[in-house]
Amino acid sequence: MTKRIILIVGARPNFMKAAPLLKQLQLHSDKFEASLIHTGQHYDYELSQLFFEQLKMKPPDIFLGVGSGSHAYQTAQIMMRLEELLIEKKPDLVIVFGDVNSTMAGAIVAAKLCIGVAHVEAGLRSFDNTMPEEINRIVTDRLSQYLFVTEASGKRNLMHEGVPDENIYLVGNIMIDSLINSLSPADGSDILDRLGLRPGEYATLTLHRPSNVDDKSVLEDLLIVLGKVGMKTPVVFPCHPRTMKNLTEFGLSGKYNKDALRIIEPLGYLDFLKLQKESRFVLTDSGGIQEETTYLGIPCLTLRNNTERPVTVEAGSNTVTAIDPAKIYEAIDQILDGSYKSGTAPELWDGNTAERIVNIIIKELCDIS
Repeated sequence: MTKRIILIVGARPNFMKAAPLLKQLQLHSDKFEASLIHTGQHYDYELSQLFFEQLKMKPPDIFLGVGSGSHAYQTAQIMMRLEELLIEKKPDLVIVFGDVNSTMAGAIVAAKLCIGVAHVEAGLRSFDNTMPEEINRIVTDRLSQYLFVTEASGKRNLMHEGVPDENIYLVGNIMIDSLINSLSPADGSDILDRLGLRPGEYATLTLHRPSNVDDKSVLEDLLIVLGKVGMKTPVVFPCHPRTMKNLTEFGLSGKYNKDALRIIEPLGYLDFLKLQKESRFVLTDSGGIQEETTYLGIPCLTLRNNTERPVTVEAGSNTVTAIDPAKIYEAIDQILDGSYKSGTAPELWDGNTAERIVNIIIKELCDIS
């Protein structure tokens, strides 16, 4: 008898984690009936539909169209719409990904309906409860029966929180599955030609966290620092809609050197992967990009006070600089003079994570007599 599995996604990082898992589940159609629900947390073309196309994912079976709003509003809307669907579909397992509002909402609804929850990318902790993502991670992990972990720190965190060892599975990083599968198509991107860039002669920036972009004085200080960075190496900035909106509302759109800091529209996955892969270095406040740069061996400076992905610092090419000009400039000088650390890909970041997860699900759901 086939088992019904529902995968819930809502934002760009979820799509990259769900794509390889959905593909693996579909290879076992005799065992699983897998459906994909897209909450619509990211709903514009560049942050949603284009990623489905480039990751070769089937369109969502159900699109909730929740859209933007406060954390409470968005989470509540997702929960209300998901509850009706899960009652109707009666899945045997709900799979959620990462740390966005859709992740926590899906876990809460499924748990209250006594449906099993699997969390892909469990156990990561920044230990900073001012980050909405940290709350989402903690709640989701507490409600999950299957906790699929990307790195050893995740297992340690979960065991410290009292999660039974038999519920924790170190499977590797599923986002690296998508990255590896996309490297060849990304090489065909003409984004560098379109932007007039040469490999290794620019840096890439991403910036979207509320702590960095929702406060005018913080964002203005960041622009000053980034402008100075851009005088050493031009910085290309595919700008998140939230950040672009704040730049305009704060009156900061013209307060940077456009030769040093080049703001462009958001990019699709393949274009961004190509841009990132050919960068001299990357500056970011994104968790996923810390992982991607670690696999690619690209120096990464994380513009936050902490990281929930310590393996990217311990083994990889990432350095947490916060918004500390001295630390940022020091790291960039090391990158430019060739003295910056070299990293390696962590254990099990090999492109086979989705296969490992599906094998575990088969054993746990299908092989029980």
